[in-house]
Amino acid sequence: MTILVTGATGTVGRFLVTQLLAEGHRVRALTRDPAKADLPSGVEVVAGNLADTATLTEVFTGVTAAHLINFDGADGSPLTNGDEIAALAKKAGVARMTVLKGELGHSPLEESLAGAGVEWTALAPGEFMSNALELAPGIRTESVVREPFGDMPSALIHPADIAAVAAVALTAPGHAGKLYMLTGPQALTPVDKVRIIGSVLGRDIRYVELTREEAVQQWRRYGTADETIDFFLDLVDNPVEEARTVQPTVQQVTGKPPRTLAQWVRENAAAFG
Repeated sequence: MTILVTGATGTVGRFLVTQLLAEGHRVRALTRDPAKADLPSGVEVVAGNLADTATLTEVFTGVTAAHLINFDGADGSPLTNGDEIAALAKKAGVARMTVLKGELGHSPLEESLAGAGVEWTALAPGEFMSNALELAPGIRTESVVREPFGDMPSALIHPADIAAVAAVALTAPGHAGKLYMLTGPQALTPVDKVRIIGSVLGRDIRYVELTREEAVQQWRRYGTADETIDFFLDLVDNPVEEARTVQPTVQQVTGKPPRTLAQWVRENAAAFG
């Protein structure tokens, strides 16, 4: 089968491309700039932008299954061309689809797929373990992490586990219509994360708790947009309980336990100096 992976050069997409290829599937990878994709040999890399329907006219041709993201990969805004994407997929006869989403409610893209009668599986992951890379500069330069909300838990997930669930849903029956909330094996606070990173690296890393106001000031110094800051604060004030609570989905779907944060740190130790 030929499987289309959109967002192919993203955090999840790269793992998904690699896994599908290793399983013997033909993979078509959609990316804005194929020259910079740096994907494994054997992958059919095609130029296109999921948010620009004009670039997608031939992308679904010959595709058996497709992995979509429900947002614009450039700025994270919701896709506005869901009806066109659904129509192209339906016309091409795509049998299975997964949609990587950032919320639990139906996105405009999913509503378009439902309206077109296209079957899909929704993937709703919690916080990515790869977000810990944001802590790397402080760890490299002074072995210090300055973050707020040190007691707020999050069931961090390894992006490879998201890709593993997507691979199963794209290649095996029985997953259409499901909403899969995906988490890692532990609910960890920022203090826990720093402790685990330090343990894996063999370093004493100090955690400095920021107040809410200090956190906002820090985010603004980093150039974070006000709407993104508001989104962060809303998550603090109105946390998604499913993302704070360990879910069994990865084990149930893939037959393997989800990867730990310690494993992710070992794989990315070089980023922390």
